[in-house]
Amino acid sequence: MKTIRLLASLAFATAASFAHALDIAPWSPADFAEQQAQGKAVALHFHADWCPTCRAQEKVFNGWRGDATVPGRLLVVDYDNARELRRQLGVRMQSTLIVFKGKKEVARLAGDTDPANLSTALAAAR
Repeated sequence: MKTIRLLASLAFATAASFAHALDIAPWSPADFAEQQAQGKAVALHFHADWCPTCRAQEKVFNGWRGDATVPGRLLVVDYDNARELRRQLGVRMQSTLIVFKGKKEVARLAGDTDPANLSTALAAAR
């Protein structure tokens, strides 16, 4: 009986940590608006498939997928097709990361692939 309780506790703790771990999804206006309305940490990664810097950032972000030490939601924006959003947010180049806490911008990086800098930017929304 103690073993079953222990296993159940471990399963619950693991599931709870994933609930607050880095979640990566494609950008959608509705998802972004919902995250902001709830005051949650949400980041936009302006990504282009042809961009080597974007691919390097993507590897770093994917390495943190499900990692509870890097919480929040990362929405991947197609740089080539999001002209209006780029204009609204003043994004001038692909490989730009903008981090929000609710509706407030708390960090912005462009062209940076250093995991420590990316992690610091994402942590600014905690």
